[in-house]
Amino acid sequence: MTDKTRLSRSDRFKIAWRHQFLQGSWNYERMQNGGWCYSIIPAIKKLYGDKNDQIAALKRHLEFYNTHPYVSAPVMGVTLALEEDRAAGTAIDDAAIQGVKVGMMGPLAGVGDPVFWYTLRPLLGALGASLASGGSVIGPLLFFFAWNIIRMGFIWYTLEFGYRVGTTIAQNLRGGLLSKVTQGASILGMFIIGALVQRWVSISFTPVVSTVKQSAGAFIDWDHLRGGAQGIHDALTQYSVLGADGLNEMKQTTLQQNLDSLIPGLAAVLLTLLICWLLRKRVSPIVIIVALFAIGIIGRVLNIM
Repeated sequence: MTDKTRLSRSDRFKIAWRHQFLQGSWNYERMQNGGWCYSIIPAIKKLYGDKNDQIAALKRHLEFYNTHPYVSAPVMGVTLALEEDRAAGTAIDDAAIQGVKVGMMGPLAGVGDPVFWYTLRPLLGALGASLASGGSVIGPLLFFFAWNIIRMGFIWYTLEFGYRVGTTIAQNLRGGLLSKVTQGASILGMFIIGALVQRWVSISFTPVVSTVKQSAGAFIDWDHLRGGAQGIHDALTQYSVLGADGLNEMKQTTLQQNLDSLIPGLAAVLLTLLICWLLRKRVSPIVIIVALFAIGIIGRVLNIM
């Protein structure tokens, strides 16, 4: 165990400032990893005096990372505390640090969007727009300063909070707390991602597997509807009861409808599991993305998707 080098308040402030540019080098393969690595460079330089240790640390933080850019700050705070203890000789391996990052980024991403993009920003924008529509220059100024003060203050406060929590985690390593936090965060992250698969992944197989003639009364008889407004009323009333299947005399059933009747979202889950398996086999994410584009285009041209 070596003497522990502490990150000063000014060091952490410098990292928080850099963390504002998390999305600055966003890419499709590892997403925010470049911005994350840029943010943590001051800490790496101070904690690790040996050049090889610095290189290893930077490589460690160039792994995949993606979450909401503002709620990423507490993840950075926890990571800084873990890096402090690792540099001091505590047995914290790369997998533990990456596990905490991955485990926290998933749940926090689901918090950042509704709080910042869907609530705070629209409210401030509406307030500023209402003042601006009255001819007041205070409107855009209010939005600019209020938004950035809240945003920067949140990043700084939550980074400090994460740093303090991370120090507590590292101090309880002998009790296995870090492994429990890593495991729990990973499970929670995978649960959140699994629950959002149906929302994020959309697959629809269009081939028709059956066409049957519906009995009278199971569809709208367009030829015998009354004219004028009364006919429109009758059609809408029947549609509210029969649904989309009642629009035509012939009822078609697609492959997707059969799959949904078995397990809704089955194709989306299988595709997600396939991609996870390919990633574990170290298939490049770029190759997977290009393949998905190609399959989608071919499926559309052949009218099977």
